[in-house]
Amino acid sequence: MKRMNTSITAVALLCVTMLPSLRAAETTDSSDAERLRKLESAVRQLQQRNAELEKKVQQLTTNKQPFAPILSSPDGKATAGSENKAVFVAPSPPPVDVHPAGSEFKLTLGGYIQANFEDGDVSAFEGRFGATALKDRIRLRRARITLTGDFAEKFDFKIEGDFEQSDGISSSRTAFSGTDIFINWHQFQEAQIKVGQWKAPFGLEQITPDTLIFTIERSLPTGAITPERQLGAMLWGKPFATIWPEQKDLLTYYAGVFNGNGRNITNNDNNNFMTVGRLELMPFKGKLFGQDISLKLGGDVLNSRDDAGTNISQTLTLKVNPDGSLSPFTLPGAAERTAWSADAWLNVGPFDLIGEYLAEDVDGRTVLGHPPGFANFEPSGGYVQGSYFIIPKKLQAVVKWEHLNPGQRANDGISSITGGLNYYIHGDGIKLMANYVHTWSDFREANPVFGQDEFDEVLLRLQIIF
Repeated sequence: MKRMNTSITAVALLCVTMLPSLRAAETTDSSDAERLRKLESAVRQLQQRNAELEKKVQQLTTNKQPFAPILSSPDGKATAGSENKAVFVAPSPPPVDVHPAGSEFKLTLGGYIQANFEDGDVSAFEGRFGATALKDRIRLRRARITLTGDFAEKFDFKIEGDFEQSDGISSSRTAFSGTDIFINWHQFQEAQIKVGQWKAPFGLEQITPDTLIFTIERSLPTGAITPERQLGAMLWGKPFATIWPEQKDLLTYYAGVFNGNGRNITNNDNNNFMTVGRLELMPFKGKLFGQDISLKLGGDVLNSRDDAGTNISQTLTLKVNPDGSLSPFTLPGAAERTAWSADAWLNVGPFDLIGEYLAEDVDGRTVLGHPPGFANFEPSGGYVQGSYFIIPKKLQAVVKWEHLNPGQRANDGISSITGGLNYYIHGDGIKLMANYVHTWSDFREANPVFGQDEFDEVLLRLQIIF
């Protein structure tokens, strides 16, 4: 009996000893179950969220919902895109009335305004004196709206129109009209294909955007000889973009065919095309003595066979009038034009030196027994321009000398010297420009019967890019 009591006591003691362990195990089992329930709940939430995201992606890729600007808050403004433009993408659709017609992943809306004040011998540097003289004026020089877009399939496009009114140079520019309208396939940076309307790749100053040149207007040789905007197709690219990315700008080429008779004209003047080619070489780009430095060299060639009635001075003036002034040159008969140019641009920190020379042969052609109706001539000219930032990135001084020899009369050259200041309020986005231009005519100096042979003009400009 005593032994039994002892055994019972031992069992009781063992149970008392194991009781905390059993309770701890029970607590552990309860904790693991709770963790498992929480984990299962989190997995269900993730699955539900994933389903919602897949549904939204499906809606974005299939539905044509309105585009909306990227907003930082419901009352915020559109996030700025490249060149201070608002970039419209396709998120979930707040009610903004801009509807995509295609599947582009980026749509950029922008533009710019340039307003001029012109006083003195207005545009005399363009040969506007005597018979073609203009009056003092306030001028809306350019007012453009631009829409660009990009597709995932490596196509980009641009549509740009200008509200600026004509001042009599071209009767086809009296209202809103297209400027750049093109499609570009950029699958391979080495060989891109561009189709539509834009500036034919001839002349450094001509193809530099209006908003980025350092003087208010381009030089007379550029306006008289370059072909400006044309309808056509072009192959262009940077051959080293992939194999030598650090030197992708070392070489750029352009080769295009164009109608050759100006912009916004869908009919070619004949069955011949204008061919244009340009090469750009940047042998050095880097730093020297702590300053950014670069050197860019360029060369262009052009050939065009034109019929009577074609204006061969698309942007400014080329024909020499009896009093030495200039006006647009509309061919009285068929002609063939061959032109070439060479240019260089050196940048050393705040200093830029740019030079360009252009030359052209305009030879008449006899077609079906009809003589050309004008004598062959060879216009040529160029400019040298220097600029320096007096206050870094804010105040810039500019000096430019230019000369055009139209090649149609004895001593028919026109030269100008321009001095100017540019004040960059917010880079090129908000810019004030002031130019003083002194011009002299060799023809009028040699023929004083026509009167004044030296001319002076003051130009002011306010530029806004949006």
